Amino acid sequence: MRKVLGLGNALTDMLLQVSEDDLRELGLPKGSMNLITMEQAEHIQHRFASLRRRLVAGGSASNAIAAITQLGGKAAFIGKIGNDEIGEFYREDLKKNGVKPLLLTGEKMSGCSIVFITPDGERTFATYLGAAADMKAEDIQKEAFTGYDIFHIEGYMVQDNELIEKAIRLAKESGCMVSLDLASYNVVNENHYFLKQLIRKYVDIVFANEDESFAYTHLNPVESVAKIAEQCDIAVVKVGKRGSYVQQGSNMCHVGAITTSCTDSTGAGDLYAGGFLHALSDGFDLRKCAEIGTIAAGRVVEIIGTKLSDDTWEEIRRICALYRGFMQKYPTNL
Repeated sequence: MRKVLGLGNALTDMLLQVSEDDLRELGLPKGSMNLITMEQAEHIQHRFASLRRRLVAGGSASNAIAAITQLGGKAAFIGKIGNDEIGEFYREDLKKNGVKPLLLTGEKMSGCSIVFITPDGERTFATYLGAAADMKAEDIQKEAFTGYDIFHIEGYMVQDNELIEKAIRLAKESGCMVSLDLASYNVVNENHYFLKQLIRKYVDIVFANEDESFAYTHLNPVESVAKIAEQCDIAVVKVGKRGSYVQQGSNMCHVGAITTSCTDSTGAGDLYAGGFLHALSDGFDLRKCAEIGTIAAGRVVEIIGTKLSDDTWEEIRRICALYRGFMQKYPTNL
């Protein structure tokens, strides 16, 4: 089984269930990711102080990496935290989930992502990056990639073009397959030209949801996955309740979503990527990779937050084992 290394913003998620009127009051477009200042973060926390909230270690790439280890894979995560209680909580949570923490410590307080969950399950992010934003290109050394086969990075890191390009370049030079999650439609809109050049030059796998793929290609999902597959080896476009499209070369498949009730879509894309990459690292064909990703995503939308129960992970591990045995007996391509 191949080992996976992730790099992303080390953020602790603060989950809040709010109304759409609350979002309008704050001026936050539903479904978007918004960078905020420390003062704005403090204002939001004060505004919703009476609401029940839940803290979980998060960040897009970190969620995906934790899913890989929960499924029995080997993985590590690079991020930057503050020298504070939240940072220590983050480090211990990675360890608890079987992830090797390769964490740097910065001078700012640890970052947090306030996740607003509306009644339809959609999530909107207000993110204070804190120490996470202090990660610089010079922090990334080639030695960090030694022993890893797949490198997964979140598109949110595009905030620092030099950092994300150096990390991906060093991963490729170290022989890693590079996986990129496009992160958010507004991230794609604001960095379209840079992302296009990055993908064409370095990236092997691109994960996008329907909004992100449209922002990148201005095409419908089927046309979009084909267009992205022209620029990398494997393209994945997730379309919510309609499942996902996966394409490699001229071969495309559609995998339907599992029937489930959506309580909170936070982390669905991350766990899809984690399930997909774990299956890929274990030698599964692409359809099975998409199916494992779909199962993980389907389970996480049933709960608040991104942390599945041990019983749920065991259920998905059993499915992986069944798939593994079936594929060994009846090998397929896509």
